[in-house]
Amino acid sequence: MGDSNTSSTFLQKMERLHPYEMLLYLGMVSSGLIFLFLTAAFLFSGLHQLAGFNKHIPVSFLISTFLLVLSGYTATKMRLYYQEERIPELESSLRNTFLLGIAFTVLQFAGWKELDQMGVSFTGIPSGSFLYVLSGIHIFHLLGAMVFALILLYQLRKTQEDGIRRLILVTNPFEKMRIRLFTVYWHFMDVIWLILFLLFILSF
Repeated sequence: MGDSNTSSTFLQKMERLHPYEMLLYLGMVSSGLIFLFLTAAFLFSGLHQLAGFNKHIPVSFLISTFLLVLSGYTATKMRLYYQEERIPELESSLRNTFLLGIAFTVLQFAGWKELDQMGVSFTGIPSGSFLYVLSGIHIFHLLGAMVFALILLYQLRKTQEDGIRRLILVTNPFEKMRIRLFTVYWHFMDVIWLILFLLFILSF
């Protein structure tokens, strides 16, 4: 009886979700499965294959990890500023999150260059190839969030110029949901990268 009530409550919660929320959560589950399968393949390919080459984790990966963690903080501040109706600060935090995402992406490419200079190529040993594949797929997923961030930035800029738009922004539940979904997805990508980064460190 208790299990039945729990399941019905879960289904009721799912039915109340906005379609955008449902799509995002389904997308996160599918993305998580992709990373799970690829990570399992990475582990079975021989995690310590790179250890014998006397290589080290690219410095660009280290710096980019710090920047992505920092972007998680700025994304968290977005929700706080929205609740306090501090729209200029909200826009600033979103812009900082976006710029940190850009810097992270650039440093990922720099990290690939470092790997290549160390002799770890995309077409080399399997574990080396997975470093490119996993980080590349992560960038692809992060780019989607960055495109959405650009859209939000444009709309927030328009809000600053129109008092009615500002009022709608701070009172409309849909706008609140969009901010929340962006931060949830951004933190999701943060966690995915931190897991991948830990595996990358263990592989050297």
